[in-house]
Amino acid sequence: MAPFVTLATCALNQWALDFEGNLGRIKQSILKAKEAGATLRVGPELEIPGYGCLDHFLETEVYEHSWDSLFSILTDADLHGIIIDVGLPVLHRNCRYNARAIVLDGKILCLRPKIYLANDGNFREMRFFTPWNRPRHVEQYYLPPHVQKQQGRRHVPIGDVVLSTIDTCLAAETCEELFTPNSPHINMGLNGVEIFTNSSGSHHSLRKLDQRIALIQEATRKNGGVYLYSNQLGCDGDRLYYDGCAMIFVNGDIVGQSSQFSLNEVEVITATIDLEEVRAFRATASRGLQAVAAPEYQRIEVDFALARDALDLDVSRTLPRPPRYHLPEEEIALGPACWLWDYLRRSRQAGYFVPLSGGIDSCATATIVYSMCRLVVAALAEGNETVVKDVKRIAVFGDGKLPTTPEELCGQIFYTCYMGMEKQSSKETRERAKALAERIGAYHTDVNIDDVFHSTKNILTQATGFEPKFRVHGGSNTQNLALQNIQARSRMVIAYYFAQELCEVRERPGGGSLLVLGSSNVDECLRGYLTKYDCSSADINPIGSISKVDLKRFIAWAATDFDMLILKDFIEAIPTAELEPITADYVQSDEVDMQMTYAQLSRFGTLRKVNKLGPYGVFLHLQKEWGGEGGMTPREVAHKVKLFFHFFQINRHKQTVATPAYHAESYSPDDHRFDLRPFLYPPAFESWSFRKIDERVEALERRERGGA
Repeated sequence: MAPFVTLATCALNQWALDFEGNLGRIKQSILKAKEAGATLRVGPELEIPGYGCLDHFLETEVYEHSWDSLFSILTDADLHGIIIDVGLPVLHRNCRYNARAIVLDGKILCLRPKIYLANDGNFREMRFFTPWNRPRHVEQYYLPPHVQKQQGRRHVPIGDVVLSTIDTCLAAETCEELFTPNSPHINMGLNGVEIFTNSSGSHHSLRKLDQRIALIQEATRKNGGVYLYSNQLGCDGDRLYYDGCAMIFVNGDIVGQSSQFSLNEVEVITATIDLEEVRAFRATASRGLQAVAAPEYQRIEVDFALARDALDLDVSRTLPRPPRYHLPEEEIALGPACWLWDYLRRSRQAGYFVPLSGGIDSCATATIVYSMCRLVVAALAEGNETVVKDVKRIAVFGDGKLPTTPEELCGQIFYTCYMGMEKQSSKETRERAKALAERIGAYHTDVNIDDVFHSTKNILTQATGFEPKFRVHGGSNTQNLALQNIQARSRMVIAYYFAQELCEVRERPGGGSLLVLGSSNVDECLRGYLTKYDCSSADINPIGSISKVDLKRFIAWAATDFDMLILKDFIEAIPTAELEPITADYVQSDEVDMQMTYAQLSRFGTLRKVNKLGPYGVFLHLQKEWGGEGGMTPREVAHKVKLFFHFFQINRHKQTVATPAYHAESYSPDDHRFDLRPFLYPPAFESWSFRKIDERVEALERRERGGA
């Protein structure tokens, strides 16, 4: 019978180009794996330099520094006695590869380059790397001179190989390869590979974890085997948050899972597995027929046994357990909060500043900051040394004591301000903003910006003699919009002014500046329902890729889970920009202004990006979805579709300067990388697509009249 094997995988909070810090975390994870009795340790994709180096991967020194780090691992005797799977970039024949080094006792067994690269959505791996587009091909990689001397040889195998140890067979699969239709693990498993490793750099999107789990379950449920999934954790310098959740599967069952969101820098999970279960699971005639016809892999013989005798170690098999998922509302509470903490501590700023309007978007942003403080205080209570060190540096408390409540921490690092207007701002929004700030402990200020507004407005009048008016006072739409924009842009200027000075006002030791947070949601960005260079212009935006629908669900969840009853007032309030004067019979409303609901905007966003539909395709889809008995007429659907695409196109230029936002929704319009489209479009209402929509509507109406 096969003895038991103890295997380890990990989630590491790596930081792009932080070679020293990354190396320390890698070594710590290996030592933790050894302490748990593991004989194989798997780490995240490109863990040595950090996954998010982007165009730095075009710089040769990144490859040299990566080899320096690997050399440190090879020459550290404390890391011997365990097979190490570590990710780094390598140069081979003047091509750049995203690779894995498999190491044992200071010797490189092989390099395994990534075969299928991620190259859509947020990923541009083919901009930096070449895919190893030769499955099962192996050749020789010539080592750097100092590594040649240490290894005692000039080259090592590089390619799509499998490793045969004394007692089992293992092979590597990297991130995207799991998601491809013809994944490498299929033929590897048919060739007798029993243990699969997967180093990943997979970012968080709402509801994405279930996809990863389903893929790994399917991979091992059909083919049998042990699958070790490792992932990066945290913000490594970009809009993405890598959500960890390292996992171990056996024959379709999950036997180990690390946290999905965590302030820990190193998380290692282990599982003890009876390999005989894999062999028994594969004992089927149909698998055997396919196995004998499968293509052959070159094997590297490894004189090392992964297994340890169960009697000697007194171990027992790790039992299956159900997967652990978070609700989408919890994902919003945890993901952006962890991202904000990483950004704050690594930027070495003093805290965050939010213009708090009394509306649900800035409320959600403030609540996410409060959630961050909850996580930090919990980590302090657990004795997390890294968090303790960061809090002592960022949050300056007079008595030198660490905060014991989220409100106490908020009071030191979170600042809010309500910027009102005498005639445009309501008493209700002002009171909601103040009540929320008091509940979470933020340092809150309340100002009126009327003087700034009128001073700016009068400059045009002094220069031209023309005095613009709001629409409710008889002004044109152009005048109305211009006056709204003065207020919006004034708030951005004031926000940065306050962010630079409030620490000094409070006489905080060391002074410092605050990071300004934006609070425009993904649907407003998609529609362009925001002022360019207003409060949507900030340093970073934790909700810029979260839909209004999901934000409302998050606030409703937080009202109960965080015991914040004040949040219910925000949910019930009508969304309004409060940029036009309030009269006896008029209050500005976002959805009235946009002529569509936020729920409808979310559908437009999904169909445009995820379903990859243009205006005509969206109309055909929604005509069925929103039409029918009791629904919209084809002409009503067409009107909304054309209105959406008209405003999306004329406002596309706003996305070129959009605040860097946490990535969460699959239909984000982020122009910087995720959604690459023009920002100067032909007139939408003169477009071919709109004419086809009109023709379709007329045909449907003719058929309806004929049927009548």
